[in-house]
Amino acid sequence: MRGRLYILSGPAGVGKGTVLRRVFEKLDNIVYSVSCTTRAPRPGERDGVNYIFMDEPSFKKMVGEGRFLEWANVHGHFYGTRKDIVEETLRQGKDVLLEIDVQGASQVKGKMPEAVMIFIQPPSFEELVRRLQKRGTEGPEELKLRISNAKTEMSHADKYEYMIINDKIEKAADDFIKIVKKYREGSI
Repeated sequence: MRGRLYILSGPAGVGKGTVLRRVFEKLDNIVYSVSCTTRAPRPGERDGVNYIFMDEPSFKKMVGEGRFLEWANVHGHFYGTRKDIVEETLRQGKDVLLEIDVQGASQVKGKMPEAVMIFIQPPSFEELVRRLQKRGTEGPEELKLRISNAKTEMSHADKYEYMIINDKIEKAADDFIKIVKKYREGSI
């Protein structure tokens, strides 16, 4: 049986990574699709685990060869999902999770309409700004850009089949798991 593709989006700082760590602790037979990016690794990130880090010329070459299921320029850096890896994993009967921005989600949904789109929202925009400032991984200019992009991303939430409010991490993870289980049980 073929796996199912899940797309998770949400603004920077909403806690996607933290929620997903909980999801992967509790749910099996789902694989995180590691995206390619041209941005520099953050402290603690590892190549091939968090992202596949590459230079811009290599990324653009892969774009030209049509090797990405989706790709986008986000916050001044390129991000993309390798088509071959996703297709092979789905063929193996495993579910695949893409954690991508709204631009990429739209591209994937256009190519794979059966994909399930889930958007994670903060409890409020003010809380999101507070989380981004507390994270401390961006300078003032990049922080300003991320806040601006967050407003844009949140304006696209209505294009998603499901919305999860990340007020409490455990509840957000459980809400995500409930969605996956409904599809696996065939009740959707």
